[in-house]
Amino acid sequence: MSPKRGDEVPQPRVGEEWEIRFDASEAVQGWKELVNAAPNNARWAWEIMRSAPGPGPGRPHSRHQQLKGPLCTGMHKGEELPQWQIEVTGGGRVIYLLDVKRRTVWIKYAGVGHPKFTE
Repeated sequence: MSPKRGDEVPQPRVGEEWEIRFDASEAVQGWKELVNAAPNNARWAWEIMRSAPGPGPGRPHSRHQQLKGPLCTGMHKGEELPQWQIEVTGGGRVIYLLDVKRRTVWIKYAGVGHPKFTE
């Protein structure tokens, strides 16, 4: 869909930044709730996903890691990708897939509560 009058202007990517997209419709609403509940922490998470979403230098915090065991990967359009999480608040999380080939972060889950599927 093309932008129209009144739409938010997307922030352009610069240099090595990653594109951030929603992988699930539920993640859209969850992200809105997370931003409303903890805007500063949500912005911090967004900055991590934009600049250093995966392994290597620049991974800034222990609240950001790849999930373990059977949750360490997830599927996106038939492709298995590494699955990461950022602990945004005590219970709030952003869980995403890391598509290195396309330099894209696919948000699978965002919300103020701890997701049940990770327990």
